[in-house]
Amino acid sequence: MSFLRSSGVLLHPTSFPGRFGIGDLGLEAYRFVDFLVNSRQQLWQILPLGPTGYGNSPYMSFSAIGGNPLLISPELLKDDGLLTDEDFHNLPEFSATRVDFGQVERVKMPLFRLACDRFKTQASPIRRTEFEGFCESKAYWLEDHALFMALKDAHDDLPWNTWEPPIAQRQTAALQEWREKLQGEIFFQKYLQFAFFQQWAALKSYANLRGIEIIGDIPIYVAHNSADVWAHPENFCLDPETGEPTLMAGVPPDYFSNTGQLWGNPVYNWEHLQQSNFKWWVQRFQSMLDYVDLIRIDHFRGFQAFWAIPQGEETALNGTWIEAPGAAFFRTLQQTLGRLPIMAEDLGVMTPEVEELRDEFNFPGMRILHFAFGSDIENPFLPFNYPRNCVVYTGTHDNDTTVGWFNQLSDYEKGVVMRYVGRTSSENISWELIRLALSSVANQAIIPLQDVLELGNEARMNFPGTIEKNWEWRYESGMLSEQRSGQLRTMTEVYGRAPISRE
Repeated sequence: MSFLRSSGVLLHPTSFPGRFGIGDLGLEAYRFVDFLVNSRQQLWQILPLGPTGYGNSPYMSFSAIGGNPLLISPELLKDDGLLTDEDFHNLPEFSATRVDFGQVERVKMPLFRLACDRFKTQASPIRRTEFEGFCESKAYWLEDHALFMALKDAHDDLPWNTWEPPIAQRQTAALQEWREKLQGEIFFQKYLQFAFFQQWAALKSYANLRGIEIIGDIPIYVAHNSADVWAHPENFCLDPETGEPTLMAGVPPDYFSNTGQLWGNPVYNWEHLQQSNFKWWVQRFQSMLDYVDLIRIDHFRGFQAFWAIPQGEETALNGTWIEAPGAAFFRTLQQTLGRLPIMAEDLGVMTPEVEELRDEFNFPGMRILHFAFGSDIENPFLPFNYPRNCVVYTGTHDNDTTVGWFNQLSDYEKGVVMRYVGRTSSENISWELIRLALSSVANQAIIPLQDVLELGNEARMNFPGTIEKNWEWRYESGMLSEQRSGQLRTMTEVYGRAPISRE
């Protein structure tokens, strides 16, 4: 579907300020929503919200549906009477600008266990009923998720396919045995999801009531070591003996890497998925629309054809394109959901077939201004080449900030950019690209918060193809100033992206 003219900001919740070392769903999240409202934005785009493991990437989650417990606000749990100020004594000195995920987990998880214990003994009848209702309504994914996370902890975080064969293969007797053995831990995992979704629902309601829609991000692939692959191995291309992927996901050489990107996720057994009428995928979209308003599909081209790399390869060079039944899937999804509030991440190696799939369902694609200045006037990322039904970004979470990007350009390339924006000074280059995005014909414009704040390379969120030091950036309290809000508000109004007043 196409969308009305609007704009918004890209920011993952881990980047909020806060006293617990990581952004969470507490007060600073609400302050950010207020900043969006005051700036006359209508969209807030986030990254995937799932629980992360090694590397801390939200695109390699232990669950395709579950929430990340590290985003739970201890202060909101205190407001619920489950934690006290005394519980927060002796907090370590966290960095205000980077997330140390290991340190955060060591501090937050004991607090959550304490809150869970108190919930068991002190929760009101209403809260208990809410918890039971949550567990019942989400049982189709929550039961497997809670058991998987409990089993993972019981097996020292080793991958599921290295567990004892009876439980790795989900034999009925083994499942029953481990459920009884891990009752307490399973309850804790369910409680974490309950607390996360309660806090997220309240924040989403606050945003929606103020005219802010949330764009969620759905990675096309899930991590091999995840509840989804363990619980539904038939959906993936796995070796029946070892449980390892027989074919791994990735992309061929591109803008980011000369050897491509080897992600390592198992690719889908699309034949089986189609035979099941895409049940797992449909449930995934339905679940996501419970807690976001719009969905950006990461690596959309994988629904038309995907790059499959044989197990044992160390780079993505020796892969093969395999067709996927994307059109059949989206028709099935449309029959279930009606309108499809979907945006397509259509970057990288595109073909006429991928574009045809995108356009058949009227999904807006993406345009990135950082990619606009490296070739000729036919470059599809130049604003005068945009269709209306697209989403323009200055850059994404995989790009440098605009200041960082510009600073590493050659003098010639800087000159090309400056001539295009009609300036002789690069002093406000971040805002010049924001102006280009907001003034374009693209129906939607999304600006990373780092660009609104005019931050440099130190605020980059991710370096594709690397593992360390990603996903750590946080902004400091006080950066969301009235001056920044006023700049964004004025430009949003000038270029016709502000919400229409109902007064």
